[in-house]
Amino acid sequence: MMNRLLSLRDSREAAARGARRSLRWQRALPRGRSLVTAVPYGWLLLFFLLPFLFVLQISFSEVEIASPPYRALVTRAEDALHIALNLGNFTYIFGDPLYFDAYLGSLRMAAVTTLICLLIGYPVAYTIARAPEAKRNTLLMLVMLPFWTSFLVRVYAWMGILDNEGLLNHLLLSLKLIDAPLALMHTQLSVQVVMVYAYLPFMILPLFSNLVKLDGRLLEAAADLGCKPWKSFLTVTLPLSKNGVIAGSMLVFIPAVGEFVIPELVGTPESLMIGKVLWMEFFDNNNWPMAAAVTIVMVALLLVPIVYLHKREEKSLARAAKH
Repeated sequence: MMNRLLSLRDSREAAARGARRSLRWQRALPRGRSLVTAVPYGWLLLFFLLPFLFVLQISFSEVEIASPPYRALVTRAEDALHIALNLGNFTYIFGDPLYFDAYLGSLRMAAVTTLICLLIGYPVAYTIARAPEAKRNTLLMLVMLPFWTSFLVRVYAWMGILDNEGLLNHLLLSLKLIDAPLALMHTQLSVQVVMVYAYLPFMILPLFSNLVKLDGRLLEAAADLGCKPWKSFLTVTLPLSKNGVIAGSMLVFIPAVGEFVIPELVGTPESLMIGKVLWMEFFDNNNWPMAAAVTIVMVALLLVPIVYLHKREEKSLARAAKH
């Protein structure tokens, strides 16, 4: 009887120790999750927020003939700290039509590029997503194949294609479709074509990752209910691929706004975009405060659609949760 009581007591103590050990592990898990999430937050803090704050500080400075070519915001004189915020850079930006035209031209070019990439990329992504699995990887590799080559090499290749003595003009002349070479280089059309080519994979890949997860039984159910293919696409496929459309559009629109290489190499001096303005302010004028102010305004313009889409997505999720 005594041995049974002792063994029962030992088992209870072992169970209590196991419960305490499990409780300690449960208390340690949130700290582990916090440590894991701290890595991306630390990365964003170190490589995005701190550089952005540094650029913001330069934008409120004054230009100076020195190295670095700007005057610091906080200065010390006679044992006192002086803080001087210079708003002249921002007032000059909003008062000079050159910057307004550059921002407007960049936004227009980025919007048209995004729209064309969406019109071309959606059918391509849909075709790849509906292709047999044996062919899907090959088609994806063909989409990603341009990334195996340097960006500059690809732009120079397009210069060889669109030049007056380039491949395209030679082909059209040999087919007797034209009598004289077409002026394709250094036009708005050449900039648009090369930008669409450069950013098209950034539209296709997010759309593919969204469309490949689409349940085909939904389309079969729509067809059984008498829905025509175009109507099932508009009512089933397109709404369910909304997140892929938004992600692809953001991946194309945001870098296209600040594009510098393509307009510089294949564009005209009249096609002034904000990337060229930044280059001129930094390297030609050596005016870092003005260049930083141009950058801050550009970032603010890009944050507006991002915040709007994020708020709209939150409202749609909250509405779906209520229903």
